[in-house]
Amino acid sequence: MFLNNKSLGKLALLAAMAGSGLVQAQQHADYPIQPVDFTRVHVHDHFWMPKMELNANVTIPYVLDKVKTTGRIDNFLRAAKKIPGDKLTTFTFDDTDIYKVIEGASYALQVKLNPQLERYIDTLISYIADAQEPDGYLYTFRTINPAKPHEWVGFKRWEKEEDLSHELYNSGHLYEAAVAHYKATGKKNLLNIATKNADLLVRDFGKGKEERYPGHQIVEMGLAKLYRATGKKEYLDLAKFFLDTRGPRPGKEPNEYGQAHVPVVDQHEAVGHAVRATYMYAGMADVAALTGDQRYLKAIDDIWADVVNKKIYITGGIGATGAGEAFGAAYQLPNMSAYAETCASIANVYWNNRMFQLHGDARYIDVLERTLYNGLLSGLSLSGDRFFYPNPLASMGQHPRRDWYDCACCISNMTRFLPSVPGYVYAQNKNDLYVNLFMSNTGKIQLPAALVNITQETEYPWQGVVKLKVDPDKQAAFALRVRVPGWAQGMPVPGDLYRFTDGKEQPVTITVNGKTEPYQMEKGYAVINRKWKKGDLVQVVFPMETQKVLAHESVKDDKGRFAFQRGPIVYTLEWADNKDSLVQNILVDKDAPVQASYRKDLLGGVMVLETKGVGAKRQVATDALLKTAQPVTAIPYYTWANRGAGEMMVWIPYEESAAKPKPAPTIASTSKVSASVNSKTMLLALNDQAEPASSIDHNNLFFHWWPKKNSLEWVQYDFDKEHTVSESQIYWFDDAPFGGTRIPASWRVLYKKGNEWVPVKAATAYGIEKDKYNTVRFEPVTTTAMKLEVQLPAEHASGIHEWILK
Repeated sequence: MFLNNKSLGKLALLAAMAGSGLVQAQQHADYPIQPVDFTRVHVHDHFWMPKMELNANVTIPYVLDKVKTTGRIDNFLRAAKKIPGDKLTTFTFDDTDIYKVIEGASYALQVKLNPQLERYIDTLISYIADAQEPDGYLYTFRTINPAKPHEWVGFKRWEKEEDLSHELYNSGHLYEAAVAHYKATGKKNLLNIATKNADLLVRDFGKGKEERYPGHQIVEMGLAKLYRATGKKEYLDLAKFFLDTRGPRPGKEPNEYGQAHVPVVDQHEAVGHAVRATYMYAGMADVAALTGDQRYLKAIDDIWADVVNKKIYITGGIGATGAGEAFGAAYQLPNMSAYAETCASIANVYWNNRMFQLHGDARYIDVLERTLYNGLLSGLSLSGDRFFYPNPLASMGQHPRRDWYDCACCISNMTRFLPSVPGYVYAQNKNDLYVNLFMSNTGKIQLPAALVNITQETEYPWQGVVKLKVDPDKQAAFALRVRVPGWAQGMPVPGDLYRFTDGKEQPVTITVNGKTEPYQMEKGYAVINRKWKKGDLVQVVFPMETQKVLAHESVKDDKGRFAFQRGPIVYTLEWADNKDSLVQNILVDKDAPVQASYRKDLLGGVMVLETKGVGAKRQVATDALLKTAQPVTAIPYYTWANRGAGEMMVWIPYEESAAKPKPAPTIASTSKVSASVNSKTMLLALNDQAEPASSIDHNNLFFHWWPKKNSLEWVQYDFDKEHTVSESQIYWFDDAPFGGTRIPASWRVLYKKGNEWVPVKAATAYGIEKDKYNTVRFEPVTTTAMKLEVQLPAEHASGIHEWILK
């Protein structure tokens, strides 16, 4: 559906004249710019096609098997009384994993026919239909009626929706899957289930009825899609109601975590849970486009500016903190503790694509592309069956890829997203044809002027040459709008959060049929207006220079550091390519020359960056670092942790103060470390000589006993030889108020005497204070091993940043 002879600019004028900020748009009003549907774009390049085939051949079957073996399908069978019992899976949103993998499989079927997969999807849909209650209610955790209900469910329908029931969240994913399945197959079996459920929501929710907002947003986007598919305006009205009913309530604490602290039109900063937030912003964009409500546009414009200027990672990841999986404060972008959930990256793509459809500005596709090639793609392994939930920008080896998460939202989200990538390549507005992404493909686009077949050939993102063959079915005048990425114009992202060390705009060459073609730059697009004829060939050459990125001075975690970027790809240093399997100790001069070369045999075929740097090591009794020259290799960020867990670092120090040198040889650093919990990576934290900024510092390794509590625990150093020791210093880890770890109830130091452990004779008190070293001095002991005994608090675990012996 297209905006009927109106633009949002005209709607804005009418809204301003009305004075209320709201215009009743025609039923078929929608985004002025429409994406060219993925069903009309067929990708065949060397970068994206293998990834989509991997998703179809490995990831989707793998996830289908997992949703079966983990009991998610049984939820529906038990709700339908097809199998006995009342056993349920862990989370009330587990039903959505079925919906999302059906959505992904539907997209995949459009790319390549697979009758066996299609039959299996129809079987799953029949299970869903059987589990649906007669009035349309579909929520297995209630329908099963277990003897011990899940604590998130509540006694009545919708009772805990604003908290954690996820009833409406489940519905939203159902609607998204139903529309995708209908578009891909033409079948209405899932669409009928969805509309039956949506009709129930229309009956139950609204003014004077259930006046609740969705606890986890996405139903708003789903209802907008159902409205487009069915033309039933009640679905659009309900989506708007769900948005407008958010806000403070008498007797309830403001809910910033769930973006309900103020009405949505009064929100101007990104706060709270990053996935919920970006799903809501995308839903607001949908409702704005479909209704013309300019108040929504003002709010999401402001929120978008807040994100790109203050809260987005160089990888496109969003959601800095694991506490609430949430946006942090302005410029709070820690690296090792970065959450940057895969689902949040997917939601960020949805939101930015909608912002582009509203405004026609390439800067939104710049953010989309950055996220797509980096913080989103990193969520799936090169083998297709290992995953990331968070996507940090630094690691000491504590971030292995996982074969499954009990909370599997990111895994199933990847299965549905990857096959839809072709739908982001082109867009159109009347006789404007937008080329947004660059990958080899063929597309068929119906413009008012002509039916245009377009063919793209490129080795992007490794090379910058893009060839576009434009084949209209008749000679016709229209505008080809080719995005010139911000990174090719000296801007890593819109705004000033990041900048290149060399901010010069590189020349972009465009020719038509071998001759230089004049073009205008409008909103980041090279606009070529001409009368096109069959066989016209456009060639665009983007500069593919390796760039070094600096962060805004307010991002304290990136001070004295730079990041590599080449084209849209952000790079990282990883253990497997660098000396001694270490990268945290590396320094590189920010003016050092860099060589790029394609390695077909590495990580599925990637462009690798090589430069010269130094490895830093601490020295005993001096602040000067011992520095040794070494080669330094960087790989694309999305490929990290495919060769096992180990050190990784996106932001590379160029100043000594930002480096984390190898430890100096001390009693502690040369000891063998053991503890009452066995975690090789956590044990590294105890003697790595990394200085914590505070007890809650997550940007260094730390050791903890969580989830244990109220128990006596220990850590132990076995020395390389006999030492005389008279002092112990401990820096406690404490992640209050959100985490489960606190300073201990008490502790003591023991030393090994023969085969026995003997307490030291302390001359000072055992300190248990946060944000400082707690020092205890004792009568000197000569021994080969020392131990800390730690009494955990009654209701919490405890943890340690560093244990120093003198």
